[in-house]
Amino acid sequence: MSVFKRKGVRAAGLALIMAAGAGLSACGPLHLPGLPLGGQTAAQKAAAAKAKVKGERIPVLSLNKPLEPSAALKGIGFSISPAQDNADWTMAGGNAVHAMEHVKGGAELKIAWRRRIGVGDTVDGHITAQPVVADGVIYTLDGHAKITAMNAQTGAILWSVNLAPRKVGANDAFGGGLAVDKAALYVTSGYRFAAALDLKTGAVKWKTATSAPLHGAPNLSAGKIYVVDTLDQLHAIDAATGAEAWTYQALEEPARMQIASSPAVENDIVVAPFASGELTAVRAANGNDAWSFVLSLTNRNNALSEIRDIAGLPVIYRGDVVAGSHSGVFAAVDMRTGQPRWSQPITTVSTPWVSGDVIYITDQAGQVICLSRDAGQAYWIQGMNKGLRKKFRSVWSGPLLASDRLLLVSSRGELRALDPHTGDKTASLRLGPPAFISPIAAGGLVYVLADDGELIAIR
Repeated sequence: MSVFKRKGVRAAGLALIMAAGAGLSACGPLHLPGLPLGGQTAAQKAAAAKAKVKGERIPVLSLNKPLEPSAALKGIGFSISPAQDNADWTMAGGNAVHAMEHVKGGAELKIAWRRRIGVGDTVDGHITAQPVVADGVIYTLDGHAKITAMNAQTGAILWSVNLAPRKVGANDAFGGGLAVDKAALYVTSGYRFAAALDLKTGAVKWKTATSAPLHGAPNLSAGKIYVVDTLDQLHAIDAATGAEAWTYQALEEPARMQIASSPAVENDIVVAPFASGELTAVRAANGNDAWSFVLSLTNRNNALSEIRDIAGLPVIYRGDVVAGSHSGVFAAVDMRTGQPRWSQPITTVSTPWVSGDVIYITDQAGQVICLSRDAGQAYWIQGMNKGLRKKFRSVWSGPLLASDRLLLVSSRGELRALDPHTGDKTASLRLGPPAFISPIAAGGLVYVLADDGELIAIR
């Protein structure tokens, strides 16, 4: 979900890099898609050097070889979790730990219905939020700040509300996300606010201003919502009142992706990803840090590797935190101590999918990689653009493990299904518009929010 296609030209739209000044304003002009030529200024580098980043950086020599399937795993099988019915998908990643394991949905792989939900990809608007589903209703956020509630089975619109400010420049912000529980629908926005809406009407129950845009989705756990702003500050907000409980300031990183991640929460620990490549665990009660680990190489020798952002969601699973960064480090970290168990040279802005014995991750080259959860070795690697010339290659987002198939969507409007044990292609569905947001599943359906602002339900 890192590329937009406009007038036949592919550009790194959601992978826009924010300079420090651009990151400070939700209503300033957006840079054209692309990567920075200069990275940090000398002053910024000096400031970063003074800020002693806690955690451990990965030596470059340990990650300078391309990943290949492990000879030791050849012919050895593995187990994935059995497919389970799930009625709801309540936040980005499905739940608070971002681990849905294996869901049922989209068994026929046929389109059930399509519905326009608002503004899609425009010059000043970008869709970044996964839909959420609860109690038979699906909620969406468009490229600005329009929220729509629909019947999850039919697509019938129940209500919609636009929270964008009514003033000059009101369309210059984008991004945010959704979370839902029995009490309210929670919204974070690039317009610098978090809000709670009534589930039946969309009426605002509370609205809290923030000092910086919120491009990421909120995590909802134990009466608080957790969200990271574009200045690398983690906010904990009371879900009932909107009062800010505490904040945690990480090292501010001027070079970052425009797409944004969301914290993962388990028990009393919040694991937050930051643009600096820091993966930091803090106490849910007060925001005090427990540990920090840096998903970044000690030696970065090109402009791309200077972008260390953790844009995909971290996943908490059976005592580990699994996450990857744009600078080329993908790792499993001990949830209790923050010590790495293993790491691999994978450059990604996607969310890993963990199930049973394995982890699936999509890299920036369009490869889907199946790793051993225990040791990090690769069972198989499937090149989704294999054999294609550069201009015909797609950007792939996902996967979602649903009904014994890995589902991914592409910048060329394709949904493709892979065998989770071998990586072989098993089916394909033409969606039409490009899609850059990982699909979700609830109530037996798979949902894809396309780049043009169309929600597609697949039975």
